[in-house]
Amino acid sequence: MTEPQKRDRPWLMRTYAGHSTASDSNALYRRNLAKGQTGLSVAFDLPTQTGYDSDHVLARGEVGRVGVPVGHVGDMRTLFDGIPLERTNTSMTINATAMWLLALYQVVAEEQGADVAKLTGTTQNDIVKEYLSRGTHVFPPGPSVRLITDMIAYTVGNIPKWNPINICSYHLQEAGATPVQEIAYAMCTAISVLDAVRDSGQVPAERMGEVVARISFFVNAGVRFVEEMCKMRAFARLWEKVTLERYGVTDPKQRRFRYGVQVNSLGLTEAQPENNVQRIVLEMLAVTLSKDARARAVQLPAWNEALGLPRPWDQQWSLRIQQVLAYESDLLEYGDIFNGSEVIEAKTDELLAGAEAEIAKVLEMGGVIPAVESGYLKSNLVASHAARRARIESGEDKIIGVNCFDTTEPSPLTADLDTAIMVVDPASERSVLAALETWRAERDEAAAQASLAELKAVAATGTNLMPATLACARAGVTTGEWSFALREVFGEYRAPTGVGGAPVAVAAEPGGELEQVRAAVAATAAELGAGKLRLLVGKPGLDGHSNGAEQIAVRARDAGFEVVYQGIRLTPEQIVSAAVAEDVHCVGLSILSGAHSELVPDVLKRLRRAGVEDVPVIVGGIIPAADGEALKAAGVAAVFTPKDFGITTIIGRIVDEIRLANKLQPWTPAPTAATN
Repeated sequence: MTEPQKRDRPWLMRTYAGHSTASDSNALYRRNLAKGQTGLSVAFDLPTQTGYDSDHVLARGEVGRVGVPVGHVGDMRTLFDGIPLERTNTSMTINATAMWLLALYQVVAEEQGADVAKLTGTTQNDIVKEYLSRGTHVFPPGPSVRLITDMIAYTVGNIPKWNPINICSYHLQEAGATPVQEIAYAMCTAISVLDAVRDSGQVPAERMGEVVARISFFVNAGVRFVEEMCKMRAFARLWEKVTLERYGVTDPKQRRFRYGVQVNSLGLTEAQPENNVQRIVLEMLAVTLSKDARARAVQLPAWNEALGLPRPWDQQWSLRIQQVLAYESDLLEYGDIFNGSEVIEAKTDELLAGAEAEIAKVLEMGGVIPAVESGYLKSNLVASHAARRARIESGEDKIIGVNCFDTTEPSPLTADLDTAIMVVDPASERSVLAALETWRAERDEAAAQASLAELKAVAATGTNLMPATLACARAGVTTGEWSFALREVFGEYRAPTGVGGAPVAVAAEPGGELEQVRAAVAATAAELGAGKLRLLVGKPGLDGHSNGAEQIAVRARDAGFEVVYQGIRLTPEQIVSAAVAEDVHCVGLSILSGAHSELVPDVLKRLRRAGVEDVPVIVGGIIPAADGEALKAAGVAAVFTPKDFGITTIIGRIVDEIRLANKLQPWTPAPTAATN
């Protein structure tokens, strides 16, 4: 009788979660753990991620939307109430304020009586990809690398089981990165971080292996199954080579490529969203089937994330997908089933060669930070994303239910769109603001101010910032106070947008859609007596996901618009001021965080107050149908959501709205020779 195969231990199963308030999120975490989730993945709201208190003007409408607000150690205490941190593996998606959140986490663990040296988990803490894709950066690159370096040095000595950074290529793919770019730019970031730690002198040379052993990665798995799986095998081989040859790490265990994954949210569709389930499954297989390149932790999005915020039931569905694969199938009973495949080896070699060539190019520029500051990396990503969108629009890349096979039966999952997603209660934001005011009133104000003064003094020197940050946490300092103290010393940073350097992605072929839109733009500008039509693309609030805004800006530029795009994180007042100063013909707002109901009406009100009546406002983002109708009733000219994948068509619609607002007749193209 054949002996049963010994099963490997399953990967950590997580759900990226957090919303409304710390107490609401705590209840959600407890439910998820009771359902068999084996690790926590904390989603923080945008004010927390970007270092603002919930009552800051930029935080309005963003509190508790895309994650949990954590303003001080009291919130962190509530967030993990009844959850023993010494026995919990916690991943925290936090970057610019990672040191602060880790300090809060450590203080709460100490209050629970935990041995800090036994804490396990991860802080994302990859600021480079924030400059390139997600937009939650705060400080300039130099000080940001210092914060990362100080954290790594601190954890090696004090929290040795903690992953102080995971190099996050996930958002690079969402920003348009090809597999080669994803591997190359993530590896360049890792090299930059490891070089900084080595050169800081805070970690003895003989302990660099311990640093390497705690570096983890967080990657994206798209729907191109074979390519994505080969990408992970190439990642593992490259990490082995870099850590051995560049850093001299001889222990194979310390060189092991350790990564967690969330499968691709970019590829989830609003149209026929039930198709997202099979997409999620296929993407999960790419990072689990190959044992030699298997993820250490997996979190799956929910089927309805292109519609809005998933409900607990939707998250449970994604958890069950993982559990069926891990516990019902025989996957974990075998070695790597792809070893020996000529196809897999050839594709892996191809990706590896491409990545190494791109890495060499970046290192010749001086490394990843100069490549960020010059705009080189961002322009490459914007160009890659534009090329991908062009392939979708042309039908070369097929998206089921979107640009092909779009006839469908009515779906019971979306029969009532208002209940198919979770909606954050606006009262939650008010309760957070009230609690924050109470916290400030009841703390020892002198102790808080003294700790902030010490933080600024340490920031001005080369001393490790973690002890001063811990002192701030214990003194009741708030998230905004900590970050603004460092802003005073380090300054703030606005990253390059990459729009100006992006090449033309779609040719204006004779008789093609772009040529017709260009003609409409030119004709409308002439009728209005303007040299060019001017489009302001604005991102109000703290939503840093700028991919859509950048693609609209690039295509509008290619269609003949003069585009005003100042990047992310603007107040409604700043957007209106720019619209007036630039005398634009249309204002386009992009919001994916769910704050549209608060921020868009504010922009409209301010435009009217400024006497701007004939400039149409259009809005794009993840906007439920009911919200879209409400925005139109408030005066928005048009609302675009992910189902509107034709960017050139959107630009044409913008021209239509400009003509309508200026009481011009609808534009019709001149007849061509073929139609005469």
